[in-house]
Amino acid sequence: MSFWSRLFGGGGSDTGAAAQSQAEAVEYKGFVIFPEPQPTDGQFRIAARIEGEVNGEVKVHELIRADVIRDRDEAVAASLRKAQQMIDEQGARIFS
Repeated sequence: MSFWSRLFGGGGSDTGAAAQSQAEAVEYKGFVIFPEPQPTDGQFRIAARIEGEVNGEVKVHELIRADVIRDRDEAVAASLRKAQQMIDEQGARIFS
């Protein structure tokens, strides 16, 4: 791909391909965290899906932050940390 294509937005397919490879789910204090950074203007927005069982029913919380990070692997790690922090602070209340 040429320099001009990348400069004027032609490089978006590389970012999209990287975003489609999923990060591994992590179990944390009875919850399951799926780090899912969202591609945004050549960077990745911190985001994760948190799942947990409450009263026999699986609940889901979508965590999306305003923070963006250039490197996808760093965004995955940051998404995981933010989800763990939210679980530590709120526990099952995140589903309310």
